[in-house]
Amino acid sequence: MAGYLNETDFVMVEEGFSTQDLLEELTLGASQATKDEVAAFFVADLGAVVRKHFCFLKCLPRVRPFYAVKCNSSSGVLKVLAELGLGFSCANKAEMELVQHIGVPASKIIYASPCKQIAQIKYAAKHGVRLLSFDNEMELAKVVKSHPSAKMVLSIATDDSHSLSRLNLKFGASLKSCRHLLENAKRDHVEVVGVSFHIGSGCPDPQAFAKSISDARLVFEMGAELGHRMHILDLGGGFPGVEGAKMRFDEIASVINSALDLYFPEGCGVDILAKLGRYYVTSAFTLAVSIIGKKEVLLDQPGREEDTGSAPKTIVYHLHEGVYGIFNSVLFDNTCPTPISQKKPSTEQPVYSSSLWGPVVDGCDCVAEGLWLPQLHVGDWLVFENMGAYTVGVGSLLRGAQTCRITYAMSRVAWEALRGQLLPAEQDEDAEGMCKPLSCGWEITDTLCMGPVFTPASIM
Repeated sequence: MAGYLNETDFVMVEEGFSTQDLLEELTLGASQATKDEVAAFFVADLGAVVRKHFCFLKCLPRVRPFYAVKCNSSSGVLKVLAELGLGFSCANKAEMELVQHIGVPASKIIYASPCKQIAQIKYAAKHGVRLLSFDNEMELAKVVKSHPSAKMVLSIATDDSHSLSRLNLKFGASLKSCRHLLENAKRDHVEVVGVSFHIGSGCPDPQAFAKSISDARLVFEMGAELGHRMHILDLGGGFPGVEGAKMRFDEIASVINSALDLYFPEGCGVDILAKLGRYYVTSAFTLAVSIIGKKEVLLDQPGREEDTGSAPKTIVYHLHEGVYGIFNSVLFDNTCPTPISQKKPSTEQPVYSSSLWGPVVDGCDCVAEGLWLPQLHVGDWLVFENMGAYTVGVGSLLRGAQTCRITYAMSRVAWEALRGQLLPAEQDEDAEGMCKPLSCGWEITDTLCMGPVFTPASIM
């Protein structure tokens, strides 16, 4: 193994032990603690990250995955992905420092920010990060002055009109402006080595990838005419992190593979990359958060009390975390988190109109409304699944840069699969492509048919 991740970095989970078991154990311990009070924590299933990786390699065998550090910069995630051989897409100096601190070489780092500070460009130059992106003349000029040996990737705009998170206002050059930018780069003796794009998050149409790959082909041809030796195509992100998303991962992969075969066929000398964030971490993280306050509010509905004999009410619960911290997706992605109570209510137990609010005295700090929950109490725990994306590393207004505690776990089967895939293969020639049983979740046994795992040595 490469040595990024060790057994001491996580809890080894034996067969038959589930996420729910670990959550119950941890919440019980937190509730009984007399000091170092914990009111919220994550359980991170690193085995789920491993499983996602093998699924990616199976579905997109020509694409080299890079991880978007901004999505979740927790140490366990970075270590397991480094162990799997991923490269890393960093948006700033702090992220570059973070991945280099765990031993990732500069050759596996892309500095991919649409607006880079000059001091941070100089940092990249000093620490050997040579692959940078640009989409306008000003960014090109900054790099020419501060990092003349950089190799540049031209970011192009896409049609993200159907995406939940649209990036084109701040990211990407139009096709009309690409030739001018390539000419300027040639004039300034800057080597443009590739093209990148990003269709935005939550795009429901996989054909957006096909259109963007087609546009990238045009830019490659422009570059070749001007003497640029372009050999990198970066597909960006936009891959779903959970099952049941509007656009399924296998549908996206099918469209991408067809478009690559048409515009960048195998053997054309172009290295295909993708920058994934949500895909790897969303479903791997489960959040447990305690109720810190409760209030019953009478609803003003004239005549209702006479009909039922009691005034209708709703229950307002306050949580240790809110939309200015871990639940920021409520504001930015328009999500509606659905809680799971740690207590198992009976089918006969009544439910009440309920809402969940964060700790900030702010009318916008509403985590979820319109819920029907059993009677809960201060100190009870609520569990939220699929909480891995843009939750870790996001400081709340109340706690500054402090983050929730994370308990990392992995099944022994997943750990052995991870170790086995990264050890030098010594197998029969006809063993390539064999079906290998792989259990990388808590109680998941999946069989993936795949060839040897591709571990990128360098992006340059």
